[in-house]
Amino acid sequence: MPDIPLRAFRNKQNAKAGYELLAGENPSPSTIDTPNENNTGMNRSVSRVAAVANANAERSRTNRARRAKHPQRLYVDDDPEEAIGLLESSREREEEVEEGMMLPDSSKPPLSRLKKPPTSKSPKGTLYTSRIIPFHPLPSLQSKYPPNIIRNQKYSIITFFPKVFYEQFKFFFNLYFLLVALSQFVPALKIGFIATYIAPLAFVLCITIGKEAYDDYKRNLRDREANGQKYIVVDPPSISPHLSTRALPSSSLLVGQLVRLQKNDRVPADMVLLWTSDPSGTCFVRTDQLDGETDWKMRLSVGETQGLGEEGVAKLGSGEAEIYADAPTKDIHTFIGTLTLHPSHVSPLTAENVLWANTVLASSATIIGFIIYTGPETRAVMNTSTAGTKVGLLEVEVNGLAKILCTTTFLLSLILVALNGFRGGVFTTHTVVSVFRFLILFSSIIPISLRVNLDLGKSLYSHQIMTDSTIPGTIVRTSTLPEELGRVEYLLSDKTGTLTRNEMEMRRLHMGTMSYGQDSMDEVARQLALAFASANNGNDDDHNNTHTRGSSSVALGHHANTIGGGAGRGRRDMSSRVRDVVQSLALCHNVTPVTNDDGSVTYQASSPDEVAIVTWTQTIGLTLVYRDRTKIVLRAEDPARTLLTFTILAIFPFTSTSKRMGIVLLDHSTSDILFLLKGADTVMAPLVQRNDWLEEETGNMGREGLRTLVVARKKVGKEVWAAFESEYAVASTSVGGTGGGSGDATTDGAVSRAEAQAQVIAKYLEKDMELLGLTGVEDRLQDEVRSTLELMRNAGVKVWMLTGDKVETARCIAISTKMVSRGQYIHEVSKVTSPTTLKSHLDFLQNKLDSCLVIDGESLQLCLSLYKNEFIEIATKLSAVVACRCSPTQKADIAKLIRAYTGKRVCCIGDGGNDVSMIQAADVGIGLVGKEGRQASLAADFSLTQFSHLIPLLLWHGRLSYLRSSTLAQFVIHRGLIISIIQAVFSAIFYFAPIALYQGWLMVGYATVYTMMPVFSLVLDRDVSRETALVYPELYKELVKGRVLGYKSFFEWVMISVYQGAAIMIMSLVLFENEFLHIVSISFTALVLNELIMVALEITTWHTYMIISEIVTLFFYIISIAFLPEYFDLSFVITLGFAWKVAVIVAISALPLWIVKVVKSRVAPAASSKLI
Repeated sequence: MPDIPLRAFRNKQNAKAGYELLAGENPSPSTIDTPNENNTGMNRSVSRVAAVANANAERSRTNRARRAKHPQRLYVDDDPEEAIGLLESSREREEEVEEGMMLPDSSKPPLSRLKKPPTSKSPKGTLYTSRIIPFHPLPSLQSKYPPNIIRNQKYSIITFFPKVFYEQFKFFFNLYFLLVALSQFVPALKIGFIATYIAPLAFVLCITIGKEAYDDYKRNLRDREANGQKYIVVDPPSISPHLSTRALPSSSLLVGQLVRLQKNDRVPADMVLLWTSDPSGTCFVRTDQLDGETDWKMRLSVGETQGLGEEGVAKLGSGEAEIYADAPTKDIHTFIGTLTLHPSHVSPLTAENVLWANTVLASSATIIGFIIYTGPETRAVMNTSTAGTKVGLLEVEVNGLAKILCTTTFLLSLILVALNGFRGGVFTTHTVVSVFRFLILFSSIIPISLRVNLDLGKSLYSHQIMTDSTIPGTIVRTSTLPEELGRVEYLLSDKTGTLTRNEMEMRRLHMGTMSYGQDSMDEVARQLALAFASANNGNDDDHNNTHTRGSSSVALGHHANTIGGGAGRGRRDMSSRVRDVVQSLALCHNVTPVTNDDGSVTYQASSPDEVAIVTWTQTIGLTLVYRDRTKIVLRAEDPARTLLTFTILAIFPFTSTSKRMGIVLLDHSTSDILFLLKGADTVMAPLVQRNDWLEEETGNMGREGLRTLVVARKKVGKEVWAAFESEYAVASTSVGGTGGGSGDATTDGAVSRAEAQAQVIAKYLEKDMELLGLTGVEDRLQDEVRSTLELMRNAGVKVWMLTGDKVETARCIAISTKMVSRGQYIHEVSKVTSPTTLKSHLDFLQNKLDSCLVIDGESLQLCLSLYKNEFIEIATKLSAVVACRCSPTQKADIAKLIRAYTGKRVCCIGDGGNDVSMIQAADVGIGLVGKEGRQASLAADFSLTQFSHLIPLLLWHGRLSYLRSSTLAQFVIHRGLIISIIQAVFSAIFYFAPIALYQGWLMVGYATVYTMMPVFSLVLDRDVSRETALVYPELYKELVKGRVLGYKSFFEWVMISVYQGAAIMIMSLVLFENEFLHIVSISFTALVLNELIMVALEITTWHTYMIISEIVTLFFYIISIAFLPEYFDLSFVITLGFAWKVAVIVAISALPLWIVKVVKSRVAPAASSKLI
């Protein structure tokens, strides 16, 4: 725990209670360890110093990392007064001066006095403050902190319409339509029916507004449900002997209140665990919605309050106890705080003592928690980003093309007015009106029906995805993004529950001369039963003798275990060796058996592979039946059902630095002290006795994707244990290097303390250990994960794995999922704190881009702070990247960084609440429905039930959606451009007059019944079959390049439109009969037939609807001629002359394009056409 300078209580009349730094900066160990009758009070106070000795170091280390990322941000640690003011009271009161609180040089004045709480600001300007909260605080203090209200709504009643309209009209495409529609209310600019301009835009806006309103209404319902959930609040004690409680909704909870929770209750706010009904003082919580891990996490109540009991905690008043809590941060793995029981007892608080909001109480215990953070200051909210409105790249591209077309339209209008001589002057009203009339005449170049067609197409794609029988349960929640699925170049995936099932299974046990696989575990059970039967019959002489030899050796101070020696091992039979390794595996862990309501027992631990190993030991005959902080009980499943009891003397938990976990136990049956150790092979190899098989077998299991653990044992003599305890206690309370109050010095001190502890362990315990065995645990993968990732790579998609799990675990999964190919080099970057070291890693990767990068969250944060551009430039070129120990916001930051740097489409997929920020930050967010709930699924754009469903979703539906929408957009633009070219040619020939060639119902019909169905039928076209698209993922890679709707293809369509429009108009004039009416009928009929033929030329695979739409459209056009006499002379239309003139015009406009298409298909065929 970090160093937290304590204060002496000063006796000041009529003033706020203040705390001052103890006069001596660094009390020496001799001062602490030399008691006498005059300084017992001082010794108690100094023990308080030792008890909280690590607080400043951890806070300084955390804040230095944050400052590296945001140098401009003010953090708590930046305030020099923070080092002196941790325990300032928030209420006025008098305190007695405790004699022992002052060190010998108490005459020295205090360094400073804290005047106000230290503060820090978030990037959005929110002020975050550290706090000292008394028990049952006054309402005036509680009102200083934000209400505990959950709000995920995007809009309010006031902001709904302004925000929705802004999101729609911030794009030039929609703004252009709006201006054209509004221009029709000006009489001088009116051309045709107003409804033809207003109706499509109004239709699109109504659909969008309705969808946004419905989605926000659903968010409001979820918020109201969460905010209205009732909780039991424990009030200050009353006259009644029973607890005084009341039920309050979650939104009414305040900082400083005591909340009583029971099994399956959602934790409503961040709170310190004060008491639990479990005698061991522990409880379990599910954190899957916070960190994505489905394993239950153990939380510890504060020892002092646990001893008070439920009623004792409730009776603590504001003058009796208070809690200091550091300023709110996003880090869910760190918490700095203290609990002060007046007058003199201070207890350090860590993250193990805190329940974060949005976790769920999993154990049957009843608990009481003290609220420290509410609402936006909770870890859950701070790690959740606000959902924004996603816009597809296709719409951005169409918006860019619209700007080009608008500019072209304006220039064309200006040229036609100029060629007419600017009658009346350049800036006259006549000239301006003429320009605007031409703009409106040519407005069909950017047809307002384009948005309608694209939106209808998106709806159709969404329907096809949700009704696909090969991917059942798929839900499209954002219907505006199907085309984005066809352009993904980076896939960012969570690990737990996404790539894996988080179901661990023991697959291999290797003991040097023997190896047991999954199919031979019965033999392990048989050997274990023989060993216990032999022990019960008193025939375990060899084992007992070996223990005696080991005990004597250690007692003599040689620190050696002769069990592992050649002579000892040779005399031991296989059954005793099996018993030793199985018993060690059943003891060396942090697993706790939990009894459920139905009487069944489940194992809970922070690591699922430990649960898998303990479950395996149960299946072969050695069951963990009880565990608390001080004792472990095993039961041998022999006829006697022997109970083996062990007292826990010390635990050395697993850390990412040590990469091993150790435990010291006292065996009640033999009174022997055993030191058991398990960990990664890289750190265990130097600690065990020499062998010739460990390295080879570890490599073999690693290539199979198994998570390996080396198990070792050492017997410790009582004299050695006493010496170890003495030295380890000194190392644990060491405060060396914590001088001056600087952050760096504090950090150095914390490192020195950890190194001192490690040195003591290495000196007495971690030396010449007996190598018992090697285990291989498999994390079962989701169905078809390997083939899915392989197809993704072949499709040109780069896969990144972002997980909150350990480096070793993520590395194994990267191998087992084939993210890393066989023999590929894996470069690991972890625990890097030096910029120089980090730069050397980046330089190495620059020259080895075919490797896989595995990086932890701490090193990643340093990369993003110091070498952001260099890191992302190199990382995006690597074949695979694995980021471990990532917070939810780090995942989102990586997605945003890739998007910003590369400009490519990023898809993020996850299944837990901790993945929501990443999913919302991606271009395409995909949520899986799994064990971690539906939070990711509800926040995602697309919801899947299996990871393998990505293949048909991207390679088939995504590719087709993008291809179809691109073709549809180009054809709709062509449809509008060709009629504008006809209008321009007509106006140029007839004295540059801004008179419409086609008016009224002709324009309405052209945009609807005459062309809409055939053009829209292009959304049913496909260039290859489904089977071909999935077998040849390289087709996806070709489409990702974005050439379908690129500038090259766009200008090709522009040239086609110019040629066809000019050909139709000029040929109609050449075949001009005598009347103006004939020009309209001939050119318009040729135009409609030309568009029907062009649709047919674009189709690759005919669909029944396409044929029907072509025939029905032609039929409607022929019938409508009879009902539009003002545009068509029926007596002329039915003549042979009309027919051959129209046929000649259509042949001249369409035949050359057909010839070009045939030649191109022979000379330079498309990649897809080669597979048909």
